Amino acid sequence: MRRRAKPLLSDGHVARSKPRRPRDPAQPNLPFDPMPRQIKPCLASLKPVPPEGEEWAFEVKWDGYRLAVHLEPKGVRVITRGGHDWTYRFPAIVEAAKNLGVGTAIIDGEAVVIENGKSDFGALQRSLGGRGGKKASSEAVLLAFDLLYFDGHDLTGMELSVRRHLLAELLGAEVGAIQLSREIHGDGTTLLNNACSLGLEGIIAKRRDRSYRSGRSGDWLKIKCIQSESFMIVGYEWSEAARGKLGSLLLAGRRGDSWVSVGSVGTGFSTSDAEYLRKTLDKLKTAKPVVPLKGKNLVFAQPTLIAEIEFRGWTDEGNLRHASYKGLRDVQDNAAVFDMKDKFATT
Repeated sequence: MRRRAKPLLSDGHVARSKPRRPRDPAQPNLPFDPMPRQIKPCLASLKPVPPEGEEWAFEVKWDGYRLAVHLEPKGVRVITRGGHDWTYRFPAIVEAAKNLGVGTAIIDGEAVVIENGKSDFGALQRSLGGRGGKKASSEAVLLAFDLLYFDGHDLTGMELSVRRHLLAELLGAEVGAIQLSREIHGDGTTLLNNACSLGLEGIIAKRRDRSYRSGRSGDWLKIKCIQSESFMIVGYEWSEAARGKLGSLLLAGRRGDSWVSVGSVGTGFSTSDAEYLRKTLDKLKTAKPVVPLKGKNLVFAQPTLIAEIEFRGWTDEGNLRHASYKGLRDVQDNAAVFDMKDKFATT
């Protein structure tokens, strides 16, 4: 049975949409824009505090997989942030897209599994069969927050407020496998405090008057309750006494085309997690570490596995403070590895 997402922030606002209308046959024919095969996503820049001003719109920060759903004349495609085709992995989302009753569209959103009223990344990973798994998730829903192409027209040059209005009209008020990620109203600081008190990851702030620009333009910001980022696993510390013989994972962030050590993580994984990680990293062994590390019982690995890590900040030495392992990201998420130039925003 498909779960119904629960309201997350009690601000009294409920997204309502007008019924979908067919295109007016009396409307003059407008020139159509070619439908792009892929639009690189607009990314949120990490900031320590919410922005102020009426030009900012706020949403919940969801914890899942960023997807673009392409509704095309020949069918539906589901594309990951890195440009990989994951259509077969989200059948419920694909079916919901087919039922929207529109010829062409590109919807930007986050695939999540809702557990206890909030998105649960671990539950999403399990529904997909874990990292590298090939399962299709029947539990995942797409929380849609942008509309980039619609009915033959490229909307990326329009301001966010217009795109959101069209998205709300397209989705209507029905709750299914594609749902509107609703705007939450109030000042950013209050909304962040509410999100944190509910155990959410944080909030997203977006400029209402800006067009859709790929990459980190500063038009979208993310403000987190607990730091959570993706880091590359570059090895592990072997330990006879530890679960699965894995004492800790060695982590690195990205700096240009190279890697920078950010310390290690030794908590958050189960015995089965530890055994899987150790066996997988053993297959990726390399004699030359990708970051300059020395120590007893260290096993170095090629930079292939990406871990999602919660942490409480940074030490003076540049390492993660109070880090905890959340799970593995798929290789399709390699663009999400933490960029060290963003470190200033988490200190």
